[in-house]
Amino acid sequence: MFFKKEMLHRTFQMSPPQILALSFLVAIVIGTVLLKLPISTVEGISWIDALFTATSATTVTGLVVLDTGSAFTIYGQFIIMILIQIGGLGLMTFAVLIVLILGKKIGLRERLIVQEAFNQTSIGGVIRLVKILLIFTLLIEAIAVLLLSIRWVPEYGWAHGIYSSIFHSISAFNNAGFSLWADSLMGYVGDPVINIVITLLFITGGIGFTVLSDLWHTKEFHHLSLHSKLMLVGTFVINTVAMLFIFTVEYANPHTLGSLALDEKVWAAYFQAVTPRTAGFNSLDIASMEQGSIVFMLLLMFIGAGSASTGSGIKLTTFIIIIMAVWTFLRGRNETVIFERTIRNQIIIRSLAIVVISLLAVFLSILALSITESVPFIMIVFEAFSAFGTVGLSMGLTGDLTPIGKEIIIVLMFIGRIGPLTLAFSLARTQKSNVRYADGEVFTG
Repeated sequence: MFFKKEMLHRTFQMSPPQILALSFLVAIVIGTVLLKLPISTVEGISWIDALFTATSATTVTGLVVLDTGSAFTIYGQFIIMILIQIGGLGLMTFAVLIVLILGKKIGLRERLIVQEAFNQTSIGGVIRLVKILLIFTLLIEAIAVLLLSIRWVPEYGWAHGIYSSIFHSISAFNNAGFSLWADSLMGYVGDPVINIVITLLFITGGIGFTVLSDLWHTKEFHHLSLHSKLMLVGTFVINTVAMLFIFTVEYANPHTLGSLALDEKVWAAYFQAVTPRTAGFNSLDIASMEQGSIVFMLLLMFIGAGSASTGSGIKLTTFIIIIMAVWTFLRGRNETVIFERTIRNQIIIRSLAIVVISLLAVFLSILALSITESVPFIMIVFEAFSAFGTVGLSMGLTGDLTPIGKEIIIVLMFIGRIGPLTLAFSLARTQKSNVRYADGEVFTG
C-alpha cells in the first residue's frame, strides 16, 4: 500500500514533459507485449522485432523489420492500427476524451500536459482544441475510407477493400506510413484517386491541429494567426519546390520516372515530394532514386511537419524561423520580422536549440550505426534521418539491421516523436536564477 502511494506521489510530481514521454513509453511497452502474442503474427516474432514494430507504430514512423501485410495476422494489424492512432493523436488526447465522457473536470495539471503534448504557448483553449481534433480526425478518416473503398472494393472485394481503406486512412492521416503491401503504394504510382486521397490525408495531419482549428474558426487568410500563415505558405512553397526538384532530377531515371508516362511522372514526382515530410509512403523505389534526390529528401525528412501535428522532425516553423533569423543578421537588422510580426529572441533561441539537439541526436546515431552496420554510408544516413523525422522511408536497410542497430533506431524514433526539447526537459532539472553576469566578448566565424 505504501509502495502504491509512493508511486502515485512520484507520478504526480513529474513534469508535463516527463509525463508525456512516459505515456509514449507505456504505449510502446503494452504494444510490444501484445504484438509478441502468438495470435498477432503468422510465424512468431522476436522481442526486439516486436519492440521495433511497436515503437515504429506508436511514434508513427513506418519503418518495418517485418512485412505488415504478410507477417502479422488481422489481430496484429489491428494492434498496429491502434498504436498508430494513439501515437498520432497522443495518449493524453484519449485520456482527456475519457475524462470528458465521464463528466469530470479537467484540472490545471492535465491542461499543462495537453499544452506540452500539442506544443502550445498557453493553456487557454487546449481542451477545445482536443475536442475539435477528435471530431475532425474521425470525420476526415471516415471520408477517406469511403473514397478509398470506391477504388479498392472493386479490386479486392468488400471485406478486404474496406479493411485496406480503414488501415491506410488511419496510417496516412497519422503520418505513419505503414502499408499492407510490401512495396507500399508503388502499385498505384499513377492512380489519381490513391495519390490525391493519401497525400491529402498526411498533408492535413502534418499541417498541425492548431492550424486546422484556426482554419475552422477563421475564413480569411489575413485574420489567421502568424503560426497558421507560416505553416500554410511554408507547406505550399516547400512542396512545390520539392516536386519540381524531384521531377527534374528523376525525369530520365529509368528506374523511377523514366519509364512512366507523362501524367504518371507528374503524380509520382508529386507524391514522392510530399511524403518525405514524415508520411512514409512511397510510390517509387527509394533505393533507385538519384543521389541528388536522396540528399534533398534528407533535408525534407529533417524539417518534418508542423507543430501539434501527427508528424515529427524539427518542424517547418522552426526551419522558417532559423532561415529568417539568418536573413535578418545578413541584412544587418536587429529584429526578425515575418508577416509584419516581430519574432521574440526566446523563440529564435528555442528554434536554434531544437536544431542543434536534433543534429546531435542524428549525428550520434549515424556514428553508432556506421560501427554496427556494414552497408553503404548513404543507406545509414538515410535510415537515421528517416527514423528521427519518424518518416518511415528506407533504402532497404531496416530489415537487415543488426540487433544493436535496431535498438539505435528505436531510440532515435522515440526521440524524434516526443521531440528533442521535450526529452531534454524531461531529463534535466530546471533551475531559474536571477543572477546576471557582465557581458563578455567572444570571437566567432
